[in-house]
Amino acid sequence: MKILKYFLVFLIINFGALALGVWLMQNGPQSSWYLHLNKAPWTPPGWLFGAAWSSIMLCFSIYMAFLWHKNLTEKVKALFVLQFILNVGWNLVFFNLYLIGLGLLVILLLTAIICIFQYDYRKVLGLKSLLITPYMLWLFIANSLNLYIWLYN
Repeated sequence: MKILKYFLVFLIINFGALALGVWLMQNGPQSSWYLHLNKAPWTPPGWLFGAAWSSIMLCFSIYMAFLWHKNLTEKVKALFVLQFILNVGWNLVFFNLYLIGLGLLVILLLTAIICIFQYDYRKVLGLKSLLITPYMLWLFIANSLNLYIWLYN
């Protein structure tokens, strides 16, 4: 029953992060600035971002519930908080401040944190550690998109 409680808490936090990120980017993806950027040919359609992030946060919430249940450490807390800040912060840096290079740094740091989660807790969670894989893979794509925009604009 504790797992379900943790899952619901992380679901609220993670979807809250998505909502905060959307609020911070305001109309970023539809802004004139973004629409006129030279974007990577493999940039997914806009609707896919919402679907992907919703699925990712669902899986990440399950992952965090299992990890939290195992024996919470200060490292897990710190990684989660950093992940939250970087995930939300990227929207502000990229879409509102138009700092593409800093956005790339933020998303690279976020990717590193997710990779640390995957690597450091794979033995603790076993196959459940695969729940963070969609997050990591999506960030690899997002890194390439951000890098392309930084290089070609």
